[in-house]
Amino acid sequence: MNLHPMKLVTIICEAVLEERIVEVLHECGAHGHTAFDVRGSGRQGSRSADLVESGNVQIEVIVKPSVAEALLSRLHREFFQDYAMVAYESEVQVMRPEKF
Repeated sequence: MNLHPMKLVTIICEAVLEERIVEVLHECGAHGHTAFDVRGSGRQGSRSADLVESGNVQIEVIVKPSVAEALLSRLHREFFQDYAMVAYESEVQVMRPEKF
């Protein structure tokens, strides 16, 4: 079994940003993503997943390292100052790297 190194980028943000974030993903070179409603609490208080206007979404995408770097830089530059958002990358190993 051959595994190939990639990056998993996880973004947790205000749900109203989902469409804009997905556009940025595609513009940076991502081929797909997974998104789901999430809830929790942190420095900015509690967030429930009941209402889109006040909820959070978690978006995950597996990409090449260069795409992860470009994506995280763009998120930082365009969103971090004005929106509640957390983004991070993790090392992953995938089969079928051509999908990413």
